[in-house]
Amino acid sequence: MTIAIVLVFCKQIKKEVPKLIMNKLVVRISLWLLITLIPIGISTNAHSDEAYPKAKQITIVSPFAAGAGSDLLTRVLAEFYRKYFNQTVVVQNIGGAGGTVGSSVVARAAPDGYTLLLSHIGMATAPALYKDLSFDPIKSFEPIGLYASSPYMLLSHKNFEATNFTELVSYVKKNAEKINFGTAGVGSGGHLCALLFEKAIGVKLTQVQYKGASLALQDLLAGRLDLMCDSPPPLIGFIKAGTLKPLLVLGGRRLSLIPSIPTATEAGHKTLDSMSIWYGLYAPIGTPKSIIDKLSVALQAANRDPNVIAQVEKLESVVFDSKLANPDSLRDQLASQIQLWTPIIKGEK
Repeated sequence: MTIAIVLVFCKQIKKEVPKLIMNKLVVRISLWLLITLIPIGISTNAHSDEAYPKAKQITIVSPFAAGAGSDLLTRVLAEFYRKYFNQTVVVQNIGGAGGTVGSSVVARAAPDGYTLLLSHIGMATAPALYKDLSFDPIKSFEPIGLYASSPYMLLSHKNFEATNFTELVSYVKKNAEKINFGTAGVGSGGHLCALLFEKAIGVKLTQVQYKGASLALQDLLAGRLDLMCDSPPPLIGFIKAGTLKPLLVLGGRRLSLIPSIPTATEAGHKTLDSMSIWYGLYAPIGTPKSIIDKLSVALQAANRDPNVIAQVEKLESVVFDSKLANPDSLRDQLASQIQLWTPIIKGEK
């Protein structure tokens, strides 16, 4: 751009100044323009990255419905980012198709750091679940870091024959054709949990797909379903009231509110502890490294912050160690989870 300005300027004065004088003028003017304009261009670009995120508000897309556990976790991080960057941070819920609708919106967004995505394990399962996926979980995004993980629970209605996981395994192997396993639809956490459970036990159950976990929960409470997997928050009250029977916690960590329920590893089925719902933060591909680094450092600070940790724990979730809140850790997690879930999902189709 600067060189073009010099050339245009020189052509203009060429018509009006004698040749010898013009040559001297060209040299002097060229030097002056190069000295003054080039640093301005450089400093403008540097200032653009250094100023982030002062230009405008940051939007974090939660590709799920408002009020869901993923949405609540997103809002905890958004509030921390607001204070950390001293900038407005809003959460936009764009649900649909297991989180793929909102993810595709972010994949097409400008790579300027002002539109981010907080998604969960669904990023790893989408390639196997959706044939015409409009984005590539690895190639369409810049990973920022791992944020949090939420356990899942395997439970039954209160009159189910098994009272613990050992009894459940024995009963399921003998009566697999009689058991109904409810889920919140294809691609949901409950669906993935059911697939993983079937693989771990070596059986095939009747899966009943609902348009949401709350509908499946109603039928479980009524005894029309035998088994179900779901995140803890909506289940705790029913468990304490004795209307649901908890059999296992999946995710490797006992619940703080009901610590008596064993984890899958403790019950001898470590594979089932892969069923934690982990969350990562992403930006569109092409976002400058300097901006990704700022967002990652802020995420690490969030995962060390006592207030963030406390709020996440209230949702029966846990933040990742701050050392894992970086692009490489999220990239590795995503790749390994795609490798885990793809054969499980395709084997079920």
